[in-house]
Amino acid sequence: MLFLTANTTPKPFLSTPFLPHYHPPPPPLYKPPPRPLSVSALIIPSSSSPGSFSTPAQKQQQLYQPYRPPPSPLPARYRTLDTNARLEILSNRLGLWFEYSSLIPSLISEGFTSSILEDITGIASIEQNLFVVAGQVRDSLIEATDHDTVSYFDSPGSPEILYEIRILNTQQRADAARFIIQHGFDSRRAEELARSMKDHPRRFGERGWESFDGNIPGDCLAFMYYRQAHEHRSASVMELSAAAFEKALEVVETERARIRVLEDMDGKFKEDEAAVEDVFVKVPVVRMGFGEVAESSKVVVLPVCRAEEREMEVEEAPWDCGMVGQFGIVQAERGWSGWVVLPGWLPIVGLDRGAVAVRFPKAKGVLPWKDKRKDLDEEILVVVDRGHKEVASEEGFYLVVGGGNGSGDESLKVERGSRLKAAGADKSLGTVVLVVRPPRDDLDDQLAPEDWD
Repeated sequence: MLFLTANTTPKPFLSTPFLPHYHPPPPPLYKPPPRPLSVSALIIPSSSSPGSFSTPAQKQQQLYQPYRPPPSPLPARYRTLDTNARLEILSNRLGLWFEYSSLIPSLISEGFTSSILEDITGIASIEQNLFVVAGQVRDSLIEATDHDTVSYFDSPGSPEILYEIRILNTQQRADAARFIIQHGFDSRRAEELARSMKDHPRRFGERGWESFDGNIPGDCLAFMYYRQAHEHRSASVMELSAAAFEKALEVVETERARIRVLEDMDGKFKEDEAAVEDVFVKVPVVRMGFGEVAESSKVVVLPVCRAEEREMEVEEAPWDCGMVGQFGIVQAERGWSGWVVLPGWLPIVGLDRGAVAVRFPKAKGVLPWKDKRKDLDEEILVVVDRGHKEVASEEGFYLVVGGGNGSGDESLKVERGSRLKAAGADKSLGTVVLVVRPPRDDLDDQLAPEDWD
């Protein structure tokens, strides 16, 4: 019998030393989901205790508060009035200005325009804006100062004053308001005060700035006048310089600033006295500025003679004339057709009698200027003191007929004293005090020594 047997001899394991043995990853561990916790009670701490929190319902209640309109700017007695009643109050200006002026914003919010309000109430658009802004300034003063200061501005003329200090912050407004009350400022002076307080920090480093306290209204205003005094460098406006120093002394508050004004005032006058000697004796010529008469604290009124009438009008013009009364009425010994108003410059402000202004249509041939000057065709006024006709100084100037040399020329001219003495002339129509040139935009037209013959 033949039996077949299987070969049970194990085959050798083939492996390669260059390949790693394969190890299958272990099976993942199974973790059952966490079981839900049963809560029997939830304790909510009070909101006042540390670490407290709010429920969603409480948070929602905090987020959605009921709407509360802002407080009405209108006085209580105006809130229940209808539109027609408010318009009537505004038209007749019933009550205090800051009360009825508060109706303007409320009416505009209802659809009225400033032009429509002007037609209905008669209050111009500009005045409406002034009322509204002044009312806002007054409201800011209520928070920053005392009741007496605020109540001072209840008068009808107060909106113009409060409007001018709108450019200041709240504290500056309060300081400015008290200073305005102390000195009785009107709107124009209030504007100067506000501008000086606003401008003071920007003037850092300028002459004398460190001596004036920028937190004090009086020092700020005094510094503005102090700067103006130093800007008047020409001797022709020495009077304006003195007036500016005097204004500074009137309003200055700190002793340090007062001393600085007094020191510079004394030094400036010494400089101006030297300038007067140099300018008005050797070169008595000034050019009038635009609006200079209106800005002058003092003016001089003189009779005017026409040069073409020669010496006849110069002799016949009134000798005694001046301004009298509180209105400054010009009064002369006789009637005269032509008059001129000049700023109160130093050379002419002290003339008592005999002064006259001679009008020349052209400066050419009248003044001893060289022909290279470009402004010989402009009109000039020559101010003459007829009380001093003697040719007393070679450095002075005198009004004469035909140059004073007996040439037969009958036209009026201005001549040097040295030339008159050389020609043997000892009399004139009068001493030339000043030569006035008309206003012009040129800034650099001063006469130099080489411009004269």
